[in-house]
Amino acid sequence: MSNIDKFYTPVVVIGGGPAGLTAAYELQKCSDNHKPIVIEAGDKVGGISRTESHNGYRFDIGGHRFFTKVPEVNAMWQEVLEDDFITVPRLSRIFYRGKFFEYPLKPSNALKNIGFYESIRIILSYFKWQLRPYKDEQSFEEWVINRFGGRLYMHFFRSYTEKVWGIDPKEIRADWAAQRIKNLSLFKAVWNALTGSNDTASLIEEFQYPRLGPGMMWEKCAEKVMHKGGEVRMQSEVVRVNREGNRVTSVDVRRWDKETGPAPVTERIEGEHFVNTMALRDLIERMDPPPPQHIIDAANRLKYRDFLIVTLVLDQKDPFPDNWVYVHTPKIKCGRIQNFRAWSPEMLPDPTTASIGMEYFCQKGDGLWNMADSDLKELAASELEELGLGKAADVVDFAIIRQPKAYPVYDGEYKEALDTLQKWILSLENFQTVGRNGLHRYNNQDHSMLSAMLAARNILGSKHDVWGVNVERSYHEEFTVDKKSDNTKAMVSAV
Repeated sequence: MSNIDKFYTPVVVIGGGPAGLTAAYELQKCSDNHKPIVIEAGDKVGGISRTESHNGYRFDIGGHRFFTKVPEVNAMWQEVLEDDFITVPRLSRIFYRGKFFEYPLKPSNALKNIGFYESIRIILSYFKWQLRPYKDEQSFEEWVINRFGGRLYMHFFRSYTEKVWGIDPKEIRADWAAQRIKNLSLFKAVWNALTGSNDTASLIEEFQYPRLGPGMMWEKCAEKVMHKGGEVRMQSEVVRVNREGNRVTSVDVRRWDKETGPAPVTERIEGEHFVNTMALRDLIERMDPPPPQHIIDAANRLKYRDFLIVTLVLDQKDPFPDNWVYVHTPKIKCGRIQNFRAWSPEMLPDPTTASIGMEYFCQKGDGLWNMADSDLKELAASELEELGLGKAADVVDFAIIRQPKAYPVYDGEYKEALDTLQKWILSLENFQTVGRNGLHRYNNQDHSMLSAMLAARNILGSKHDVWGVNVERSYHEEFTVDKKSDNTKAMVSAV
């Protein structure tokens, strides 16, 4: 530590994704006496919100809309990115039974595609489950049926959910649906379509987006953190988290390089406070000394779903107009398809071409994950053609990104395991964990950011509950946090 650094309180931030960089940014915004040191294992900041590139084509690891009902998050987006946001109209559809269904729901389109007789059965099924709902919603299946009915669940939820998670929806906890589908129901979807009203995050019709992709936001954020004296260390992996009793004292960091691999020498970085965003299972594995055995066992029960994207460059413009298409057809392995020009024209270097992202949900080590890149390209091109969204012969280039631990799994074991881990982590007096994998919660980036903001303020003396972000009502209500208070205060007004 240099003489200059001795005047600052070092805060070690593990991970340079949205949560980690937000923690660093918020800390500097609220205090001149703390120095964040962000340690990122990858060669790009942004985590799964980063933007990758290949021969001038930029693409996301899944689409990332910039929409939030948390005003402080929106304020940070505007402060960091300033004039580099564009407003994007949302257009998305569902491909099912060989037809495209508009999403959000438009009754005329749905009726035409699914047929009058089946539409009546869907409506009758909905009212049946309104009269006799599941009393104690435990599974994803029960949660959805209570709000959409059994027929609509069978058509539009079951097969896609199995494709995304690789398990029966009966094994997925209702918590996931409550977070991701929010306060939507069949009645509300139809009412929104007929009246034009909309208070549901899942159905917003336009959103903001960085003109060069979401990674642009986090690249600029990292620059601002460094400009104010913080550090962002890339290609640096935390391999050990050292503690003495209930205080974390330092982390051991190993640098690595794409060409030469991990370096054999580690560096020890000391800090007064620590903010973690790495996956909880990995975090517990790297604690030294190890936590009690029941904590290790709990961490090992947490599961993750992995993801890969095959980006195809086509020598034709705009084969379809959607931002993205959900593929519910079980025989197609692809789960979702992105059209990156529809997000921003500046994502493509050549306006006469198209950049299409074919997304596959998988497990690290399974057949899809281990498939050769050339075979993945052939699979993606053939499925694009089978869906009628483009021709395999038009593919002139491709790129593949494999993303481990993209989604925390909400299976039957996760809640008890997470509660056990939460209790132990809260016993560490100078250590907090935030973000999607840091909380094992399937948050959007705005709630990951909010948890990080609260953690930064806790370092300065507040007592916010970072584990309470995006639980129950949080997305249906407006949130502001009273910075002058020592307690979390959700200034709530119904939307």
